[in-house]
Amino acid sequence: MTLRTGLLALLLIALPLQAAPLMDWQAWQALLQRAVMLERDGQASRVDYRYLATHKTQLGQLLAEAAELPKARFDSAERAEQLAFLINLYNLVTVDLVLSAYPNLTSIKDLGNLFRSPWQQKRIQLWGQAVSLDDIEHGLIRAPGRYQEPRIHFAVNCASIGCPALRPHAYSAEHLEAQLEEQTERFLADRSRNRLSGEQLQVSSIFKWYGEDFSQGWRGAHSLAQFLSRYAKALGLTADQQQALQQGRISIEFLPYDWGLNQLP
Repeated sequence: MTLRTGLLALLLIALPLQAAPLMDWQAWQALLQRAVMLERDGQASRVDYRYLATHKTQLGQLLAEAAELPKARFDSAERAEQLAFLINLYNLVTVDLVLSAYPNLTSIKDLGNLFRSPWQQKRIQLWGQAVSLDDIEHGLIRAPGRYQEPRIHFAVNCASIGCPALRPHAYSAEHLEAQLEEQTERFLADRSRNRLSGEQLQVSSIFKWYGEDFSQGWRGAHSLAQFLSRYAKALGLTADQQQALQQGRISIEFLPYDWGLNQLP
């Protein structure tokens, strides 16, 4: 072995190995890119459920693959890798739930009943247990002290018109920060769901339902007003209006939520 090859070998040993993703989401991304149609510069989206209905087998294979992920493997992954996996899984399960009754529904809420909401239906096996969308969102993604990431509410999709856009790309650890930030800015820039009206900032009911997530100290935001003021530009606020919001001189009002199915016309 020459000195040069020896040094190269030592260098390769010293370099950290790039951990493989928890799951290969390329097939899911390919379906999204074909089925999701963005509107208003990405502020909203419509989904071609007719197309996805012809790929139920492929969706089932993805769900089966996710179900086979060992918990020890998940637990050993980095935070961003875990969160990207859970967001992708949530959106995949949501699509699968809609397709369980499509086209005979006008809202995801049609899939619930007096005893169980659509989000409580056990749709997938994960780590040896049957889990629901609520289990994934509230039990894992929003678990106290786990990720403390309020922007997930602009990434997980509830198959409704009032919901932030379903992104036509899978989430990944490598791009997660940029993806979450872009989703947040695009949603807040949508004046049909977030707008200033006189002395009131009218925002999506998402901020009412999950208010605690936006006031838990993420990047110094200890109130909903502080969180929203971080996105003054997306909301179209001037510097004076941003300050007024922080000081409580602009009140926050929550708009009605459109639960209509986010399907293509």
